[in-house]
Amino acid sequence: MESVVRKCCSYRTLKRRLPILAWMPQYSLRWLKMDLLAGVTVGLTVVPQALAYAEIAGLPVQYGLYSSFMGCFVYCLLGTSKDITLGPTAIMSLLVASYAYHNPVYAVLLAFLCGCIQLAMGILQLGFLVDFISYPVIKGFTSSAAVTIGFGQVKNILGLHDIPRQFFREVYYTFHNIAETRIGDLVLGLVCVLLLVLLKMMKNQLPEKSDHLLLLNRVCYNIVNFTGTARNAVIVVAASLVAYSFESQDQHVFTLTGKTAQGLPPFRLPPFSDTASNSTVGFTEMLQNFGAGLAVVPLVGFLESIAIAKAFASQNNYRIDPNQELIAIGTTNILGSLLSSYPVTGSFGRTAVNSQTGVCSTAGGIATGVIVLLSLAFLTPLFFYIPKAALAAVIICAVSTVFDLGIVATLWRVKKLDLLPFLASFLGCFWEIQYGILAGIAISGIILFFNIARPEIKIADYGTVVVQLQSGLNFPAVEHVCDQLYQHVFEAAVPPRSVILDCLHVSSIDYTTVNGLRELIRTFQQQNVCLLFSHFQPKILSILTSAEIEGFRHFDSIETALHHLHGDDSTHDLYDDEKPLLSRNERFYS
Repeated sequence: MESVVRKCCSYRTLKRRLPILAWMPQYSLRWLKMDLLAGVTVGLTVVPQALAYAEIAGLPVQYGLYSSFMGCFVYCLLGTSKDITLGPTAIMSLLVASYAYHNPVYAVLLAFLCGCIQLAMGILQLGFLVDFISYPVIKGFTSSAAVTIGFGQVKNILGLHDIPRQFFREVYYTFHNIAETRIGDLVLGLVCVLLLVLLKMMKNQLPEKSDHLLLLNRVCYNIVNFTGTARNAVIVVAASLVAYSFESQDQHVFTLTGKTAQGLPPFRLPPFSDTASNSTVGFTEMLQNFGAGLAVVPLVGFLESIAIAKAFASQNNYRIDPNQELIAIGTTNILGSLLSSYPVTGSFGRTAVNSQTGVCSTAGGIATGVIVLLSLAFLTPLFFYIPKAALAAVIICAVSTVFDLGIVATLWRVKKLDLLPFLASFLGCFWEIQYGILAGIAISGIILFFNIARPEIKIADYGTVVVQLQSGLNFPAVEHVCDQLYQHVFEAAVPPRSVILDCLHVSSIDYTTVNGLRELIRTFQQQNVCLLFSHFQPKILSILTSAEIEGFRHFDSIETALHHLHGDDSTHDLYDDEKPLLSRNERFYS
């Protein structure tokens, strides 16, 4: 017990739980310069995105900013990826809209509960659970979310009001009310989308910066690079100036964001009850209203963040700790809920900006967090003039990169069966997000279990039947393997021939499998047919030996087993012009 306590309190453990202790000793002035540059650049990106994502979540726009700064400070202490930035994202905002019912009380409580679940998972080392969600399911969900979010902003581009948020009803009423389109919103929205696309293309076409450029060329390069990187902020500010110019002349051309609560959010415990329509909803009832969201939101939040962290860790040659990432995200959501945040996770777009700007450590997030706090403290009155069409353009361009139609062609080429969980997740999420994800996971599980229950069997007939299991032998598969042996040896062969069962790939075994092998040996003995086993691993052989199966005979190799059956000349026919063992007359059963 004393050694366990000493290990938990060691400096090595402390450094693993506080990753800042690992990189702080080597922090330098150069790192500080790069972190400040990256942090400010990301800050200019996060402010307009936060306002837009709050719109997706169905919350007042200030809640996007409330959710954008806590992760910057917490992740600096607890995060293991130098590139990732935590904050509101399009997908997480869509989940909040689904499970928080556009109510800030529910959204803040969901952040607290989500953080508790993620923190508990990190402490209990349960990060591996997300490995059971396959890549086609993830891509199906994210692609469906991109379509849902993108189309959900069409109403703001068109300037339509009172459009339902449920996807199929939203599609119907958007087209049904299209005659009510406001020309000002439509023109502004399309211009903003076009400018965002052009600025992104311009940024992507920039060559690598050279130290030999003339001063004027260097200044132009920096202007283009900055404008392309901070394009969201540039477009929102420009659109707001246009809107202000019209409003100052009493011309209400655009639909505006409107009045926004000013100042920093109060520090208080998350609400554990809700008062609405002169009635109080208790904590238990709120939990029931969250339903599957208590599982979906924390899992998807971690999944989105860890996928981004792994991608950039691989790109920049460092490693991350998934369980520590869970602790960082969980702590962020818990502390964020004390300042009216809704659930947050890693953002791919802002992480890409952070990485490309040359961030050197998680300290870059401090500058980002400060910019968000300054915006809340001083700029919220100016948010009144931000056109909703401009925010919609920012969202549409942000989620367009998430939609991946090419995955369908890739899955078709690689493994067509993987299209089933992809399509189940993709189509199901248009109805209800949790049902789409669960349907995709269920179909992936069925495919996985089917492969386990029906392993590939390679059978070669050389007078003696040699059977090779191409994968493990678990209890769902043992009956299938026995049936194939009975069919091939007793029904297809006259007279029945001896069998060698090669178990090189069997790495685990259970009681059902042991009992199945016992019955198999007994049946062969009753039919006076010889059944031998080869290549069992030592630990598996030890289990079978301790089971005391009558008639069990094992050999180190197929050749040894054949020698036992037929003598020295028995293995000559197993080779043809020095080709590998079992290279002819082979048939596959699965």
